[in-house]
Amino acid sequence: MSRTGLRADLGVIASLIEPEEKVLDLGCGDGSLLRYLIDTKRIVGRGVELAEAKVLACVRNGVAVRQGDLHEELRDYPEQAFDTVILSYGLPYLNDPAFIVTNMLRVGKRAVVSFPNWGHWRCRLSLLLRGHMPSAPGDPQAWDAAPRARGLTIADFTTFCTARQIRVVTATFLQGTRRVPARFDTNLRATWAVFELR
Repeated sequence: MSRTGLRADLGVIASLIEPEEKVLDLGCGDGSLLRYLIDTKRIVGRGVELAEAKVLACVRNGVAVRQGDLHEELRDYPEQAFDTVILSYGLPYLNDPAFIVTNMLRVGKRAVVSFPNWGHWRCRLSLLLRGHMPSAPGDPQAWDAAPRARGLTIADFTTFCTARQIRVVTATFLQGTRRVPARFDTNLRATWAVFELR
């Protein structure tokens, strides 16, 4: 947890949001990030969440939320309807990440994504020594548990952005709650990544 009481990557995302922005949080979970931003930065926030229990948690948190699949829900929003569109943690679970990221940049002036880094040295060592698919740092989910994640590394996402001419404005790398400087070995050392895109 960060100083904000949020998961470390969400703390970084919160620091990127300006007061009174219009924010769309995709896969918003229980609405904790939106609630924090509404309380501290007076944002106008809206969430999209698939899981019914999490939608109900958002409602209890006083967060405006739509229940639905991201692939369908994003089509309903007009261009540039939000200042920032957030997707935290959910990128490895998407069937069509290119569609989602492209539409995040269509409906928002910028997009912010975060994900656990499967390129971390512990994941690599675990696969090498044990021969089993490791869990991503901070994500204890087994490979066969639903929903199923696809391994994603910082290097993979950087290549993804370059291939689609998506500009990375800022990139923040974390090891637990501590920031990791961007260097040649960041993909080995960081457990989480947060990218701001335009």
